[in-house]
Amino acid sequence: MEVYHVGVDLHKDFSQVTAIDDEGNVLSKKRLANEDDVLEEYFSKVPKGSPVVMEATMSWYWMSDFVEEMGLKPVLAHPKKVRIIAEATVKTDKIDSEVLAHLERTNFLPVSYIPPKEIRDARELLRYRMYLVRIRASFKNRAHSVLGKMGIRHGYADCFVGAGLNFLKELKLPEVYRKELDGHLKLIAEVTKEIKEIEKKIKACVKEESEDARLLMTIPGISWFSGLLLAAEIGNIKRFRSYRKLCAYGGVVPTTAESADKVHQGHIMKDSNKYIRYCLVEAVDHAIRKDLKLRSLYRKVQRKKGTTKARIAVSRKLLISIYYMLKNRTGYEISHKKSYRGKEYRIKTFKRVSPCE
Repeated sequence: MEVYHVGVDLHKDFSQVTAIDDEGNVLSKKRLANEDDVLEEYFSKVPKGSPVVMEATMSWYWMSDFVEEMGLKPVLAHPKKVRIIAEATVKTDKIDSEVLAHLERTNFLPVSYIPPKEIRDARELLRYRMYLVRIRASFKNRAHSVLGKMGIRHGYADCFVGAGLNFLKELKLPEVYRKELDGHLKLIAEVTKEIKEIEKKIKACVKEESEDARLLMTIPGISWFSGLLLAAEIGNIKRFRSYRKLCAYGGVVPTTAESADKVHQGHIMKDSNKYIRYCLVEAVDHAIRKDLKLRSLYRKVQRKKGTTKARIAVSRKLLISIYYMLKNRTGYEISHKKSYRGKEYRIKTFKRVSPCE
């Protein structure tokens, strides 16, 4: 069966496409407009099942879906690890697309994970909801700054709902500050409305009672939203060969530089999944209140290295637990032991959770 190896250097308005055969001979090099009819005409001539390689840039979603609909195999290249392109002396679109094709043909291509469409859709909805919550928080902070400038204090736990909101609306302020505060309150109300709408969409499109999310919700500090987000961002747990791979993906391990007998550990990995790290760090406060072993670890690291590193240390332990929970299909069991021993900590005893409960 004849197979082509196609490399695509994807841009916003056009794509540079190079096709080669199994021997490495260049069959075609074309610059195609990113229009359905143009791309369909080209890829219809490519043998079915041929791999089509593109880098994991911001706009790869639509190209991957298009290639799959054409009966071809989309392959995603890790942009940071394709160093032969990034460090090339002569770098053009034609060379980039040809290099991608050759790397795929010789099995030297660093491949990235392509999540299924339903997981991508779930991620987009959950990330959008997180983005809206951050915007609403920024508007609330701006409203608090207006009160601070006027020296106004209040005793409401949340002054943006109920009696607290009525208090803000009835405040007598100079015209400029009254206008600013009203604007913030209006924006907060609009964003809150949009958040409620997107939450309905999430419940309709994402399985609220999915087993992965239910298992993760047994961890103290992991809510319905956090459980769904973690489950969507992690995807299939089998793609991680060990918990160390998952911790690196979640960005809760330090960068390491080793030469001879010298080892330097730097900051946590930045080129990682920031959403996983965010959910875990947010859950730390609840986790250390409920789980005494995690509290012991937190205090131990806090005394030596400070609060920030203590939160990351607990986040890593939670992510290790998540790996074994999803792998063994078991729930989290809260520890009531105060001591913490050993360099590695993994939960070996779990509370069984039936999917039908």
